[in-house]
Amino acid sequence: MSMTTQSAARVPVEDPAPPRANRRRRRTGSPLASAVTSVALWIYALIAVVPLLVMVTNSLRPNRELATEPLGLPFPPDFSSYQRAWIEASFSTYFWNSILVTVTSVTISTVVSLLAAYALARSSSRIVAAIESVFISGLMMPVFLMILPIFYLLESFGLVSTKTGLIMVYAAVSIPFSVFVLATFFRQLPGELEEAARLDGAGPLRMFWSVMMPLVRPAIATVVVFRFVPIWNDFFYPLILIRDRANYTLPVGLTTFFGEYQTDWSTLFAGLVIATAPLVLLFLVATKQIISGLTAGMGK
Repeated sequence: MSMTTQSAARVPVEDPAPPRANRRRRRTGSPLASAVTSVALWIYALIAVVPLLVMVTNSLRPNRELATEPLGLPFPPDFSSYQRAWIEASFSTYFWNSILVTVTSVTISTVVSLLAAYALARSSSRIVAAIESVFISGLMMPVFLMILPIFYLLESFGLVSTKTGLIMVYAAVSIPFSVFVLATFFRQLPGELEEAARLDGAGPLRMFWSVMMPLVRPAIATVVVFRFVPIWNDFFYPLILIRDRANYTLPVGLTTFFGEYQTDWSTLFAGLVIATAPLVLLFLVATKQIISGLTAGMGK
């Protein structure tokens, strides 16, 4: 073989130029559109925050200042309205009743829904699919159609006008939504994770608690928040099922509170701040998990 042939054999053959379609660059939005979007979002945030700020500032001012200058600033702040709302208006009773009912019912419904959703997501049986359909059908049941049988059921067990009966009702009506969300997240998890845990000697409970639960944490946070808020703000069920004022939750307690303190604006604002503060705190703590839960799977 000649030297020319050997040199030609050593020259690497260049790959053909990639097609133009594969060389497309990622388009980016224009700076003007980004600026307009940012300004619109900040305006929306300001509109949403201003009423909360007015409520907080007016709760720290005496009534005589609210009558002369409704939009003034609290200098110096006056916390006596919180004392009147918490002690004299029985807001402490309403607040702790709402905390007990909401936290307990959300905890029960989340635990039950986690176990049910995991079993439904990991089974391909037709019977299990039918059971899941029964769970999901609870989302289509109107609240007003359920109240009469619920009332007679609780009355037969002696649970009318008790916090236990209200907790059971809230936990039951929260399960369909929670099962739907959690089962969807469990189905997105690959089965190889369970096979690897099984090879390591993990049992079903250990596999569920140590492997699957941490992976669906965003879904759990989403379920907790989306059930905590409507239960905390619910007025219908406590109005029908609770007769004893000592067992009132905040929404029902607010109605009597407004009637008794309709001329005491500072105390009214303080009561509204007390009722709103747990929701604001919950969103501040769980915002990251909520966003992760709502956007999970979008990039797939």
